[in-house]
Order: sequence, then structure tokens, then C-alpha cells
Amino acid sequence: MASDVQELTISYTEDGVELVRELDKEILTKGAWSTVMFRYQDWDKAKSAYGPDKYSIRRYRKINNEYRQQSKFTISSRDQARQIISALSRWIELPDQQ
Repeated sequence: MASDVQELTISYTEDGVELVRELDKEILTKGAWSTVMFRYQDWDKAKSAYGPDKYSIRRYRKINNEYRQQSKFTISSRDQARQIISALSRWIELPDQQ
């Protein structure tokens, strides 16, 4: 387990094969509750190659000086990522509703 938010990773290796390869990450929030967004690829055993880029937003909670994953949301394709970007872009341009 990681004790510093910078150490958090989505990379996963089993039997010497990197099954999840982290390509990039953005730390969105830091603190007792931290949010990290990852860009990654899964290993496709049938093709002996990595698949397309995927994206995951994960929430971590720091307990006893260790970050533990509390929740995650996986964006499974570039198309889905574009749809999320489009919706958020429209929403943040709306006037504040009070």
C-alpha cells in the first residue's frame, strides 16, 4: 500500500507479465480523501499485445498512513471519454444556478 498519493499506481504485474500498464496519471485532489485519474492499457493475452487506452478515476482514503481504494469508475473507450468531456464542457458553461 502507498503512504504518499504520488506512489499510487494502477499498474499490475502477475507471473512476470504486466497485465495493466499505466501510461499516465493526474492527481485531481490530495488529502485524507484523494482522487486520481489514470490512463492505462490492459494486456490482451490472445493477441500478445496491449489493448486500446482506457481511463479510470479512483478515490482513495488514507487510513493508518496508507491509501486504500474506496471506489472507481472506468471509462472504457475514447468515445465514452469524449462524451464525458462534451457533457462537462456544456455544464461548466451554464450560468450558476442558485
